[in-house]
Amino acid sequence: MNATSTRLYDPTPSKSVAFLGLGVMGHPMAGHLVSAGHRVTVYNRSAAKAQAFVAEFGSTGRATSAATPREAAAGADIVFCCVGNDNDLRSVVLGANGALAGMKPGAVLVDHTTASADVARELYTAARNLGLQFVDAPVSGGQAGAQNGALTVMCGGDAAAFDAVRPVAMAFSRAFTLMGASGAGQLTKMVNQICIAGLVQGLSEAVAFGQNAGLDMNQVLDVIGKGAAQSWQMDNRGKTMVADRFDFGFAVDWMRKDLGLVLDEAKRNGSRLPVTALVDQFYADVQRMGGHRWDTSSLIKRLK
Repeated sequence: MNATSTRLYDPTPSKSVAFLGLGVMGHPMAGHLVSAGHRVTVYNRSAAKAQAFVAEFGSTGRATSAATPREAAAGADIVFCCVGNDNDLRSVVLGANGALAGMKPGAVLVDHTTASADVARELYTAARNLGLQFVDAPVSGGQAGAQNGALTVMCGGDAAAFDAVRPVAMAFSRAFTLMGASGAGQLTKMVNQICIAGLVQGLSEAVAFGQNAGLDMNQVLDVIGKGAAQSWQMDNRGKTMVADRFDFGFAVDWMRKDLGLVLDEAKRNGSRLPVTALVDQFYADVQRMGGHRWDTSSLIKRLK
């Protein structure tokens, strides 16, 4: 049974939507939209992934694919997007075959890519110039959150566009919050990644220290996880770090991309991020160890 089939949905009027990008996040997110009763047209750069999506959800009569972002967006009330980086985002949104070229007046483009605040503002302006709306809406919760429909979504944009999108996006969200004007969603996601970087490094050092001290670290985590040291990272990654398992979760390559965005923004706004900059270099060490696709908790590999 796939993850989307077990989720219960609040009744929301059916919408015609598009979803651009069917990676480890986009595929389950789009699946939740189908399961919630919306008509979903998907596009993916690799057509095989779009075909696989239609094969999985097409029996509902609410899942189809399109050859270009423009075709996918045609007639949609909302166009959702979740791709890799700023350049990937521009490639599916702008240009003759981009989503903006196919969207109907008043439609909303919602971007779930973790990208720069600058590209969010750029696309917001491009959309407004065409009589369209844009919301930057990066997510937190990882692959498991996408599969379980429990993502935390941080949004930037106009309140009217946010209000139009929120009931539909709750198909894959546990929280969908407007943080401010265009770009505020991306800036909030940067705050999130700064927190995670420091937490994972601290947890890595703690687990390695405990193992070197001869402690039963699974028992230690059970005990300290009930106190002030508790965190999502400890609850969900502590014991897999002890077990030396990293073949899942949020990849180191993605984290380095995100931290690059953070450090670039910090230069612009004058923030001092010494720990974040150091952890970014620690992740570079993990990449040199061959851990490009390891989970971010693989920071502990440097300490063993």
